Amino acid sequence: MSAGAWVLRGIWELAVVFVSVFAYFLLIAALVSLVIFPVLRGRIASAATNFFQGGLARIVGSGALASEGILLASRGVSSRLYRTRSFISRNPLIALGALLLLLLPSVLAFVIHRPAVFDFSEINATGDRQIAVLLNGEQLVPPPTLPPEMFTTKEVEMLRPDAVYASRNWALLQPDFVQRLLVVFKLMKERHGYEMVLIEGYRSPERQAQLFAQGPHVTQAGANMSYHQHGLAADSAFLRNGQVVISEKDPWAMRGYQLYGEIAEQVGFAWGGRWKMLDYGHVELRMPGTLARAR
Repeated sequence: MSAGAWVLRGIWELAVVFVSVFAYFLLIAALVSLVIFPVLRGRIASAATNFFQGGLARIVGSGALASEGILLASRGVSSRLYRTRSFISRNPLIALGALLLLLLPSVLAFVIHRPAVFDFSEINATGDRQIAVLLNGEQLVPPPTLPPEMFTTKEVEMLRPDAVYASRNWALLQPDFVQRLLVVFKLMKERHGYEMVLIEGYRSPERQAQLFAQGPHVTQAGANMSYHQHGLAADSAFLRNGQVVISEKDPWAMRGYQLYGEIAEQVGFAWGGRWKMLDYGHVELRMPGTLARAR
């Protein structure tokens, strides 16, 4: 969510609070008035009776009776206002107590209400408070690198034939990108029970060119035209029972990719699961001008 959207959301929240408190004030005022002023209750009942009688008269076509009812009602209102002013002048302490009772709920509502919090970021800010705290809090530490043999299993070799040669060195990635990705990993574990594993982070221009030469089914980005070359992209999968799980044909993994994409987008990543050429494990941090400078 952009900074402007956050500002609009804050203004909307304040407007809703104001309208709610004002409506509550009017309700309390009406109830307290009915309790403190018994005469007012009778007058309101009488005015309501006159009003409905006037409406009934209009329905049956008695215009004269309706006009007379309206005139009597207006005179009754003036009389009630006069009597109310007289009561206040004769009983100032009671009137003051009633006023304080009316104002107290509204004052308490404004005092207790927590002010709106606006979280901003260079990229799109997240609406998840926990994510915002993690992004601005203590720096997370990358997990230990898995041994290469874990990327030589039959499943991994079938889907990522050269994954064993991929770089999983967190130090080659941009620090801001690393922290955002670690936040995603942390929340995937804590919220959904998925343990994430980095398959490939930084990718050299030479490796990108080799992958590009294999055809568009592998990648459509040439050398220096992928965010991998700039330390701003990563391919990830899941770790289950000590095995790397990549295939989205596994229902458990597919559900994990969907959750992964949701959290990744909340921290400002672009997720490959929304591309025409689906790449569920891929995320990248699109910094303006990065690829333009590479060209």
